[in-house]
Amino acid sequence: MEHNVKPLPSKKVFARHIAEAVGVSVVLLVISLGVGMVGYNRLGHLGWMDSFLNASMILTGMGPVNPMVTSAAKFFAGVYALFSGVVFLTMASIMMGPFLHRLLHVFHLNIKD
Repeated sequence: MEHNVKPLPSKKVFARHIAEAVGVSVVLLVISLGVGMVGYNRLGHLGWMDSFLNASMILTGMGPVNPMVTSAAKFFAGVYALFSGVVFLTMASIMMGPFLHRLLHVFHLNIKD
């Protein structure tokens, strides 16, 4: 049984796939950061700069900077931390996608001498 194998996409197409993955990841990051900032501002009663700091620290896995005093703020911080872990894994997967796809594509090429 012989498979019909498409040729390896050009470097230009590969670069476009990487750019698309970066673009999707940046949009996901901005939305996630915005959600965190609004939550920390409204529920944690923090200013916008402190909200940005806490949201970005949680998104990068460093942990919160300011303590949360109300139950609602603590609940939000916990849920946001769980959400941030999923976002991190999702962004890593999106960014690795083009590289893994190209690697798998290379394995399926018929190389002739």
